[in-house]
Amino acid sequence: MNTENQNLEKKNSLLPASILASAIILAAALVYNVGWRIRSEAYLSPPAAASNTTADETVLPVRWGDLGKQLVAAGVIDADRFEQLYFSSGGLTQDIRAMLYGDNNGTIRINAENSGVMLNLFWALGLGNKNPILETGPMSSWRYGGAGKFASTAGWTIARGEAMDHYSAHPMIMLTPEQQILVERVSKNIYRPCCKNPAYFPDCNHGMAMLGLLELLASRGTSEEEMRRIALKVNNYWFPEQSLGGGCGIETAAVQSQKSGSCGI
Repeated sequence: MNTENQNLEKKNSLLPASILASAIILAAALVYNVGWRIRSEAYLSPPAAASNTTADETVLPVRWGDLGKQLVAAGVIDADRFEQLYFSSGGLTQDIRAMLYGDNNGTIRINAENSGVMLNLFWALGLGNKNPILETGPMSSWRYGGAGKFASTAGWTIARGEAMDHYSAHPMIMLTPEQQILVERVSKNIYRPCCKNPAYFPDCNHGMAMLGLLELLASRGTSEEEMRRIALKVNNYWFPEQSLGGGCGIETAAVQSQKSGSCGI
């Protein structure tokens, strides 16, 4: 009987330790999963599932024109590999094919169904278009070992050649000095939840895509207020889970000054 009591006491004394060990393992798993989720932002976006968390559709006050043709011709987008990305889900829609290959494709429309492919198109534009933000901004800082190590660059795997062969290499959207200042000012105050960095530091795919969008908007004479409003709407398509909490994407620099993070891979 004494032996049984001793064994029971020993077993009970081990129970808190086992609970603590399980908690530590669970916490480690959560940290690992969060880290993997952030790293996976680098991967190209498949078509998004329908969502009720955002408005049905946002029509941008600009036209895409022949930017898709320019991106394909320059090699920023390898058209065959881009199409292959969507082959298993039924292929590109007629509207997206017009944006990729045509020059008369009307105004840009973003909704829950096409937000993934629109993210990839704007990602390519932000990456390939020549702009001082990429050349002299934080992406080029020596502290990070070069711009080629970020998710927005190393994660772009459907170019002809290497992604860095096209980094700020093609003058597709030429901004006036005033428009460039506007893009820099707006991009410094638009943040994304995956990295907590502004679009001015486009180290992940969402940031690079937002930079491309802002460049296009500014080049067409869009006002600063309208650019910020559109950026908020588009961010809610790209981060639908955030829209449930009242939206995301635009905060003052003072609020974000203590936030840090990187989507580097």
